[in-house]
Amino acid sequence: MGLMRFMHVCGDKTLRRWFFIDKRFAAVLRGSLVLLMDLKTSLNSPVFVDPLPSLALPSAVMTYTTPTSFPASGLYLNTPKKKPLPSKIEEVRAAGWLDLMLASSPPRKRQGKEFLPNDIQADDLDLRYHNWMVKYPSALTSFEAITELARGKRLALFLDYDGTLSPIVDNPANAVMSDEMRAAVRHVASLFPTAIISGRSRDKVFDFVKLTELYYAGSHGMDIMGPVRKSESSGHPVECVRSTDSEGKEVNLFQPASEFLPMIAEVFHNLSGSIRDIDGARMEDNKFCVSVHYRNVAPHDYEKVHQRVTNVLKDYPCLRLTHGRKVLEVRPVIDWNKGKAVEFLLESLGLSESDDVLPIYVGDDKTDEDAFKVLKANNRGFGILVSSVPKDSDAFYSLKDPAEVMEFLSKLAAWKEEESS
Repeated sequence: MGLMRFMHVCGDKTLRRWFFIDKRFAAVLRGSLVLLMDLKTSLNSPVFVDPLPSLALPSAVMTYTTPTSFPASGLYLNTPKKKPLPSKIEEVRAAGWLDLMLASSPPRKRQGKEFLPNDIQADDLDLRYHNWMVKYPSALTSFEAITELARGKRLALFLDYDGTLSPIVDNPANAVMSDEMRAAVRHVASLFPTAIISGRSRDKVFDFVKLTELYYAGSHGMDIMGPVRKSESSGHPVECVRSTDSEGKEVNLFQPASEFLPMIAEVFHNLSGSIRDIDGARMEDNKFCVSVHYRNVAPHDYEKVHQRVTNVLKDYPCLRLTHGRKVLEVRPVIDWNKGKAVEFLLESLGLSESDDVLPIYVGDDKTDEDAFKVLKANNRGFGILVSSVPKDSDAFYSLKDPAEVMEFLSKLAAWKEEESS
């Protein structure tokens, strides 16, 4: 009866002609009718839906001076004043975050068949991973193809830390790098320009790795210690600060979000007090971003963690909330990420304009996808995703865990030495 009334209002002849063009539109029409009936609106009155706000990224980080108030023109993403969202949309958004947190991180160690309900499920996991590797082949089994591509080119190596060079652990402070992995990283760094790009602060990553042969980018690339540029001309409008490293070697410091430091410190203090009573929640100050780890939080408290964080951030429109492996991260709203850090380091190394350069990025987290995308878009290098479970990625190859990463680095160093002999 509702359908006949709608056809009468719209014009019986016109609607019937459109309706029978493709029967697939019938389901859409019926769904629309249900929505209209639920909203209980008049057929003569239009229905307006307030769209979800979106953030527009500027093409580059602009030159800036320390502002007297936030935000400063040109540095931040466009964050216009938002209208209050309908309560239902807020509920959907919160539910989406909760689903993301629940599905966030696979187990650190793959479960054996004895922990699964039956062998069929284990076999299904193996089959899905095998099929996934058809699209993302192992960098170890494809090593000959990789070296063939690398022959006659200069390699530049970029590595994530947690989950790539060290295992994911319950306490982030215990993500210690093994001596064997350190030796493998030192070996490749003696043969190729090598950088570690991590979400942790640059100082923390250096304390874990303890290798002066590398370049370090902390806070997702917002705190970079890199080589002095080969040329004074630069595609980056924000200038570096000339400094020296622990060995007295001249380096450049690039910190595009330095004026956020007081704000980040304030948010860290407020968040620490807000989540103090949530069992298992941990705070980490990563200098240019704040991490709220919920790996040891009971799932029924995930929603509480998210609510506490978002409540604090309501007073800081220049900061945004992002998500990683069992971690919520608060970052400045600027157009900068691990992909931008890769581009910056390549330029600093004098490798950005050369056709004979092959950049390789190895990482395991969602934040590493920005670097994978840069290499894929430029069609110059490739990403290697470290994962023991199937997931969509802009990487080209895969490795299962840090043990395979170490094997790959060792093989890469051995190949280079054989090529050079």
